[in-house]
Amino acid sequence: MLIATDSRGHALKHPSMPAIGTMLADLEPGDHMLVERQDENRKGDWYIQVWFRDETTYQLEFRNGVPAEHYQTLTTSQEKVGQTLVDWAADKPDWQSGFTWDNIGAMFPTPTTEAPE
Repeated sequence: MLIATDSRGHALKHPSMPAIGTMLADLEPGDHMLVERQDENRKGDWYIQVWFRDETTYQLEFRNGVPAEHYQTLTTSQEKVGQTLVDWAADKPDWQSGFTWDNIGAMFPTPTTEAPE
């Protein structure tokens, strides 16, 4: 199941592709939105998110299940961000194309499993 959430707390279950585009277009500088895939067959966190950093820059990130698989890119193109969000939501195989993605997984702590006492 897909869930899209914006920084105002507005959440949509099973968002349509036009709804994702509208949420993106409604972002103001400093706002963000998240589209997450909740699937019992996929362990971990699977999402794509965008932060409208300022009047011209979008920070786009995605995570493939674990913190070590967390990537980021920057762009000034709302159109490219919108297409990437829609393609990710549709699970298209080439949704990542068009950007150079940096792995920022080292910024996130790796969960540890503590031994029971």
